[in-house]
Amino acid sequence: MITKCFNTYSDTAFGAAGILCYVGAYVFITYDDYDHFFEDVYTLIPAVVIIAVGALLFIIGLIGCCATIRESRCGLATFVIILLLVFVTEVVVVVLGYVYRAKVENEVDRSIQKVYKTYNGTNPDAASRAIDYVQRQLHCCGIHNYSDWENTDWFKETKNQSVPLSCCRETASNCNGSLAHPSDLYAEGCEALVVKKLQEIMMHVIWAALAFAAIQLLGMLCACIVLCRRSRDPAYELLITGGTYA
Repeated sequence: MITKCFNTYSDTAFGAAGILCYVGAYVFITYDDYDHFFEDVYTLIPAVVIIAVGALLFIIGLIGCCATIRESRCGLATFVIILLLVFVTEVVVVVLGYVYRAKVENEVDRSIQKVYKTYNGTNPDAASRAIDYVQRQLHCCGIHNYSDWENTDWFKETKNQSVPLSCCRETASNCNGSLAHPSDLYAEGCEALVVKKLQEIMMHVIWAALAFAAIQLLGMLCACIVLCRRSRDPAYELLITGGTYA
């Protein structure tokens, strides 16, 4: 029964490791798309930690397999200690996730203003490409709405009373970004949608850490049961080592 529990946990640990690494990589890739709107690189700390935990889970899975085969007291104790450290780390990830999730709105509000002011549609730089990407992907226009473009240097320099083509609705044919046809433009601003997207990303990290913290508890429970049985039941020790009573 205990061996089956360990085998199940070891298999789960390998799967959990892959999923955690995937979640961490997803956060990195998505952050790269929105990094101009969120300058605090420390937001990536939960993603870095969760990838490290995922890598560590591969090692834990191997230790779990060895502990299952030999049921070594030293191996099991090491297993429990590592699981405890991983569990504490995942709790830290959850706390950091909530902390940085709360900071997203203020950070985006401060950064997005600067990004829109530096937009240069005639000679796109990294910031300009980021704005066009976000407006197309999130179906938004401007900071709060398309009228925000009227306050940008780009709008004043072009003097054609139009917004970037990335503001055009996908369903609008022959849209040239003209403010004379507001029905062709996305009505919702980008700030709220960027905040929502970044908060969703952080929630993925939080839920992943919580789910696999529960898995660590299962592993520690299995290991503790075996350790208790070995320390209290001499017959169980003899059964494992192949010995007999005199």
